[in-house]
Amino acid sequence: MPTANEPAGRGSTRTAVVWSGLEPVLAQGGPRDVLDIGGGTGGLAVRVGGLGPRVTVVDPSPDALAALDRRANEYDVAVAGRQGDLSSLLEVVGPDSADVVLCHGVLEVVDDPAGALATLARVVRPGGVLSLLVAQRHAAVVARAMAGHFQQALEMLDPQTGSAPIGRTGRRYTSDELTVLAGDAGFAVDTVHAIRVFTDLVPGSLLDVESGASAALVELEQAVADRPEYLPLATQLHLLAHRP
Repeated sequence: MPTANEPAGRGSTRTAVVWSGLEPVLAQGGPRDVLDIGGGTGGLAVRVGGLGPRVTVVDPSPDALAALDRRANEYDVAVAGRQGDLSSLLEVVGPDSADVVLCHGVLEVVDDPAGALATLARVVRPGGVLSLLVAQRHAAVVARAMAGHFQQALEMLDPQTGSAPIGRTGRRYTSDELTVLAGDAGFAVDTVHAIRVFTDLVPGSLLDVESGASAALVELEQAVADRPEYLPLATQLHLLAHRP
């Protein structure tokens, strides 16, 4: 079963801070209903299910849901898969159907982010929690410039164009924009954490060769995650909010 003590490596450093924020939420109370929007093959859902909650993954891809079923069987975890997306979510699961909603890597590609969050607010039960993971704009500007894509970097600087879909990568958000979107949808924002501040900049060969490097990198990422000055440097933002 995948656990919080996964083997060291770049993959674990990319998910460690998100998981450390989620784990206390999932540990509150007894069995809970968790909904994973766009959960795909269940990498996160199966891990969550291993803690005891009832987990449902909603994803538009039947192939991904088939892989989810295989993964859940491999780890002997009961995770339900349903075909759908944010536009059909209320028909698929109904309102007030989840104590925790995971929406990771989805808000970047929806046509109407404000409408999507309004839908999520109807799905989360009163007192329930939304976990939102999105790509962060400022780090994307730097990454595009370093790769020589100067025009893309320039376009991302303007909030009016930078939040619009750009090629296959979709939208990018700042911490302020994300907080406003969640608040306008009726959520009370609890925390916004910086995710992958350093991880994407560290050579993979260093993590493979240097003993203890991955663990030290995770410790560093966790140390800066809740420092607001590092939010503009993060590849991703992890927002936790609740429905009053």
